[in-house]
Amino acid sequence: MTEENEKHNIESVFMNSLYWWGVPTLFRAEHNPDPHDCDIALVGVPHSTGNGTTERDQHLGPRAVRDVSAIGRRVHLDFQLDPWNSCRINDLGDVPLPQGNNNEQSIQDITDYFMRIDQARARPVSIGGDHSITGGIVQALGGKSSRLTNGEKAVLLHLDAHTDVFSNMPHFLGAKKSAAHWGHYLVEQGHVDAEHSVQIGIRGNTRTLDWLEPSYDLGYEVITMKRYSEIGTQACTSIIKERLQGRPVYITFDLDCLDPTIAPAVSNLEPGCNGFTVNQAIQLLHSVRGLNIIGGDVVCLMPTKDQPSKITAMVAMSIMFEMICMIAESVQD
Repeated sequence: MTEENEKHNIESVFMNSLYWWGVPTLFRAEHNPDPHDCDIALVGVPHSTGNGTTERDQHLGPRAVRDVSAIGRRVHLDFQLDPWNSCRINDLGDVPLPQGNNNEQSIQDITDYFMRIDQARARPVSIGGDHSITGGIVQALGGKSSRLTNGEKAVLLHLDAHTDVFSNMPHFLGAKKSAAHWGHYLVEQGHVDAEHSVQIGIRGNTRTLDWLEPSYDLGYEVITMKRYSEIGTQACTSIIKERLQGRPVYITFDLDCLDPTIAPAVSNLEPGCNGFTVNQAIQLLHSVRGLNIIGGDVVCLMPTKDQPSKITAMVAMSIMFEMICMIAESVQD
């Protein structure tokens, strides 16, 4: 390589790390809507009507992360991995949601979109969107028709302040496959194996004394923040590995599992009890490193509530990067 070419490459790398320059894609990945052309499919899911509250700006999450993700890390020093050169990673764009105010139709549209990704055997890492999108995604990725799981049910690593298993409610302000229901109906429909899934970080603003019972009834392992604080990270990672080992793993990460001082721009803040630090959350994510991770999502970013520094969008970007690297590591093997 000539000195002039080397200088040009350095300048190109520098310019591509400027989040405010150029056409934004997730992590500067190539925009290519064909899932057959990639190993890891980056997807935006701009959906808000599954939350059912007045906090409905989660549909702006994908654009916010695209805007900042160029500034994120390019390589993983702990893994000694450059994911962008170890496998094919493309930004497929956003799920088209022409009936965005119709939650039930939108969840079906999300499922139809991710069925194409599943049939291509690409592994999706998505940015939402409220947490109802996980129901739409895993309807496509888990169960008898799934190619990624070879017809098996998926198991969940679910980091959240809330269980999203409100089976005692028929709907959430009109939304049936809502952000409060997906953890229930995915099990009932045969897409998720709750008895080998883990919900961790739970600390929500409880309304009833039996609020965890629906999760227990379905078979989920529930690790509340109180329990996490009592037994520690190492014990929790051991529980996660034991339950998920040998099964197709889907990761869903609600940003409200983090402490509000770290991720203030989320749709359901829970300031009454400390949430995870970023380091703690990443340690928990790494508990599934080396397992068969079929995909993941990051949800509930509220860009309209973010600080001028866009800190919550940057945190969402960082969590996505960890998922990308864990999947890339397994794909290249």
